[in-house]
Amino acid sequence: MKSTINNQEFINEMSKPEHGFSDSGANALFDYLTELERDTDQELDFDPIAFRCDYTEYTNFEEVKSDYDSIETVDQLKEKTQVIEFDNGLIIQAF
Repeated sequence: MKSTINNQEFINEMSKPEHGFSDSGANALFDYLTELERDTDQELDFDPIAFRCDYTEYTNFEEVKSDYDSIETVDQLKEKTQVIEFDNGLIIQAF
């Protein structure tokens, strides 16, 4: 059984402090995940805990480098994992 949620419901849940996304980041993640569903023709389960574990929002690339000191450039990061860039930062998939 799957439950459909809209953009605002996703943002409201994922921007709660325990999930760690800003409104802008949650919106960017929602857009990415809905596009992924379309591209793969597979429906995703809405699982905030899994999303929180799989994706991390950063305000800038310097924050990413502090967590992943082997990464020197955004291009290098993109070779390792999915990067979702948006106006107020970036989200990366854990690797």
